[in-house]
Parts: sequence; structure tokens; C-alpha cells
Amino acid sequence: MVSLCCFSYDTEFVRENEDEKIKMKFQARVFTLYPEMFPGFLGYSLAGKALERGIWSLETVQIRDFAFDKHHSVDDTPAGGGAGMVMRADVLAAALDSYPQDSPRLLMSPRGHSFDQAHARSLARNSGVTLVCGRFEGVDERIIEARELEEVSIGDYILSGGETAALVILDAIIRLLPGVMGNKVSAKCESFENGLLEHPQYTRPSLFEGRGIPPVLTSGHHKAIADWRQQQAEFLTRQRRPDLYARYDKKYQKT
Repeated sequence: MVSLCCFSYDTEFVRENEDEKIKMKFQARVFTLYPEMFPGFLGYSLAGKALERGIWSLETVQIRDFAFDKHHSVDDTPAGGGAGMVMRADVLAAALDSYPQDSPRLLMSPRGHSFDQAHARSLARNSGVTLVCGRFEGVDERIIEARELEEVSIGDYILSGGETAALVILDAIIRLLPGVMGNKVSAKCESFENGLLEHPQYTRPSLFEGRGIPPVLTSGHHKAIADWRQQQAEFLTRQRRPDLYARYDKKYQKT
């Protein structure tokens, strides 16, 4: 069995000394028609405290400020006809070009590739990220090509706009930044970090409505606990997410 349980630190995301001063602030820049939606829930809990401590910063850019007419129009009817409106490439270009291209630029899009934990880890290694939030029927294809925007999706469903997706992506990234999570082991132990869903968790009381805690977890035998958690993680992943388990199985050649 390949032991992946969480008794080692992820040195890619945590420093040896928890008290070491944060050397570089992670900068998030969001292009949106609704800047008032940010930071939203990211102003609370771990992300909110990290924002206050200067571990990351947030800049919102109002796309309408870069419109060319007195009405601040950012959209127009789709070429070839059809329902809805399309965000204009020239307006988006004016907005994007007003800021340095100093970080990965992601466009929230239902047709983008699926955002996952590996992508979050990759982005957290950068000095920042730029997120572009679409609205209406989407954005003019030419801005995607001309500015090489990476299309990213958080699931196979449609949202009213990219702002919700942007908040989700930022949340996934921020919690991986050094100094954000109180317990250095926690991030390494969570679902998807090792390719598996997380094992079941228990705490007090020891008996709840006739249901006890698995004895191995209170045995004090660390290897037995690690083995049990690994087995449970594999079982749950195989049962609930066979797609994930197939990738894990192939990676570690367990069969």
C-alpha cells in the first residue's frame, strides 16, 4: 500500500517556521461589472484574516469604466443573431491592457476546463492571479484569442455571471498560501490533495445516538490510524468518485 496519510508537511506551501514573516503578498485582480460583490465571503474566516494580515490583496476593476460611449456600454447583440448580449472585445481589451500582465489570466467560462485542486496549487505558487468575470451570453471570442485568456469552469452548470466562480477559485487558492491555515497538516490531509477523497472525521462525544468512534482512532497507534484512514479514503473514492479512483489507481499501479 502506498501510504499517503497526513503525517508529513507539504513544504511547497508551508514554511519551516510558522512565525517567518510573509515575504511576498499574493495579489488577486478581478475584472467585473459588479465589484461590490467582492470580497464577499472572502472577507470572513481564514481568507478574511489573511486579507487583514496582508498575506493577499484584492483589486477589483470595473469593466464599464473602459467603455467608449456615454452610456458605458460593454455589450452588444451577437453576430449572426440569437438571444442575449455578448461582452465586447474592445472594451475588455481596454480594461485588461490598462494593467500589467503580471499573473495568469483566467476567464470564468462554462466551456473552460474544470478547475481542480491541482490547478489551485499551481496558481498558489504564483505572485497573483487575474480573473475575468463574464456576463450575459459570454464574451467575444476574439478577446480570448488576442489576450490568451485561459477559460476555466467550476462545474457543469450555468451561473448568472463569473463572479461566483471567481470567488470559489480565489477561496481554493488563498487557503493554500503560506500563513493562511492555522494547522500546517490540514491542507495536506484534505480531499483531492493526494488524489483521493478525505477519510471520515470524528470528535467528541465518544457516543452519539448509539454510534461510537471507530476504536482504531482512539488506540494511540499512529500507523494503524494512518492505515485505517488510507483504506477509508480509497474505499470512499472508489465508491463515490470512480473517475478519481481510476486516476489514482493508474498513478500508483495498485491493481
